[in-house]
Amino acid sequence: METFEITDDYIQLSQLLKVLNWVNDGAHAHALIDEGLVKVNGKQEFRRRNKIVPGMVVELGKKKVKVVGGGE
Repeated sequence: METFEITDDYIQLSQLLKVLNWVNDGAHAHALIDEGLVKVNGKQEFRRRNKIVPGMVVELGKKKVKVVGGGE
């Protein structure tokens, strides 16, 4: 599993998918979230702007990333 470090308190789910290059653009991210293809901590997530904080794990298909903070 890869890790992604954030410097702020959180990152929105759709933004995370974009910065990881898992999607081409925001519309693609929104479509995947709306279809229920994205999981957060093992559960389907339908909130595009869900606040992803350090410690959370995001999955899309076989891709998986753990979000960490600057101090972890």
